[in-house]
Amino acid sequence: MTIRPATDADWPRLWPIVREVIRAGDTYTVEPGLDEAAARAFWTGPPSTIVTLAEAEGEVLGTAHMGPNRAGPGAHVANASYMVSAAARGRGVGRLLVEDSLRRLAAAGFQGLQFNAVAASNRGAVALYEDLGFTIIGTVPAGFRHPREGDVGLHVMYRPLP
Repeated sequence: MTIRPATDADWPRLWPIVREVIRAGDTYTVEPGLDEAAARAFWTGPPSTIVTLAEAEGEVLGTAHMGPNRAGPGAHVANASYMVSAAARGRGVGRLLVEDSLRRLAAAGFQGLQFNAVAASNRGAVALYEDLGFTIIGTVPAGFRHPREGDVGLHVMYRPLP
């Protein structure tokens, strides 16, 4: 499996994954019905400065986007998000995407990585992030409306970068 920067030409291969994850409505705090243009702007547009994809044998398995969490005096802390296709889950794709983003962000001079909105119901992601050194620094009670579990906590997670 390789992880590389995505190009504009890769969007048609990323869109099925982005559509699948957003439509599920169970992990992202975005409108599940986003059309393709809005989803593309969300995933590839500012504040993201880097978009990557994971692929194996020509198949795109997942994607990440990252950049500054805030502008100005907060721009030294990054934000990132990840999506893995349902068919590729459980194969370590998410871990490789997160590890790759940690390296890229540290190399770009960011001092930390903050996740602003991790649904507590996204147990696999929470466990992965904690295993990679992230800490839950706060939880908004009932901050996420999960389509099956109802209102669940929404974590803010953080990890310093070397």
